[in-house]
Formats: sequence, C-alpha cells, structure tokens
Amino acid sequence: MKLFTKFANDESGAVTVDWVVLTAAIVGIAIAVISLISGGIQDASNGINDELSTASAVTF
Repeated sequence: MKLFTKFANDESGAVTVDWVVLTAAIVGIAIAVISLISGGIQDASNGINDELSTASAVTF
C-alpha cells in the first residue's frame, strides 16, 4: 500500500504530460502559420520571377 500512495503522489509524470501537450501545441501552431504564409511567399516568388524574365527580355 505504501508503494501505491508513493506512486499516486509522484507528479513527475504529470509534468512530462504537460510539456508534451505544450510542445504539440507549439508545433501545431507553427505548421498552421507556415501553411498560411506559404501561398503568399509563392505568389511573391512568381512575381519576382516574372519581373526578372521581363527585364531580361528587354535588349539595349
């Protein structure tokens, strides 16, 4: 019985679970942010590519 009460009072596992949940939340938010801004970055990259193509087609 003493071993059971010692196990029940040990909180180190609860702290580990908290850190796992917080880390998963941070990773999830990071993935969401990356997916939101990736479209804008792709559009900007295409715009730059188009401008460079147009500028290189002009001969002096």
